[in-house]
Amino acid sequence: MLQRTYSLTALIAIWGVAAALLQSRLLPGPLTIGAAIVTDIRTGELPFQMACTLGRVAGSFAIAMVLGTIAGYAMGRSKAFDRYVDPWLVVLLNMPALVIIIFAYIWIGLDETAAIVAVAVNKLPNVVVVMREGARALDPELDEMAKAYQFARLSRIRNLVLPQLAPYLAASSRSGLSIVWKIVLVVELIGRPNGVGFVLGSAFSLFDMAKILSYAICFIVLMLLIESLVVQPLERRANRWRRRPA
Repeated sequence: MLQRTYSLTALIAIWGVAAALLQSRLLPGPLTIGAAIVTDIRTGELPFQMACTLGRVAGSFAIAMVLGTIAGYAMGRSKAFDRYVDPWLVVLLNMPALVIIIFAYIWIGLDETAAIVAVAVNKLPNVVVVMREGARALDPELDEMAKAYQFARLSRIRNLVLPQLAPYLAASSRSGLSIVWKIVLVVELIGRPNGVGFVLGSAFSLFDMAKILSYAICFIVLMLLIESLVVQPLERRANRWRRRPA
């Protein structure tokens, strides 16, 4: 923790020295950015734009995780279904994110539904790939035990399948969240009237580096907080079963 603090302090110091030496509006100093952040917080603009982005992230992430988990599990458990769906998966994996976003806006319209669908579809194939491998790695002996003891379907899923899939769920969540963050900004930049991506696009058109840096820094800080306080603890919890007593 101390090493990270020292590293961030050094980075801010280097930034401040560089800004002082250059004296350019293209590189505002830390104090200027701090003042811009405080101003936008007081006016309510920054919390509003961040909330818009977070809502899109949460919606698209949830849709992609649910559908991707179901599809990945089905592909991992059924060879016939896997062979049938795999070409679709390859197409989605190699489809540029920008193309999917444009298709969504043209076919659905410039609204929230299109934005969330575009991000979810971009995230979906990554979840499917990870969960398919998790389904393939399920212990067949546990399946035999469940059949022998006549476990109900829901009981089997809750007590046998989900605990084995937990590490894969954690891995797909962590990798996918970083993808969702980035794609949401592109979606907002292209076709939404609010959100961090929209603000960055507007600031770029005005060459307002203070606005760009202030929103970018707040966005990165928020992402790091979610990673540290939510994603990492869940990942550690999901992987507890791998630990063995000495």
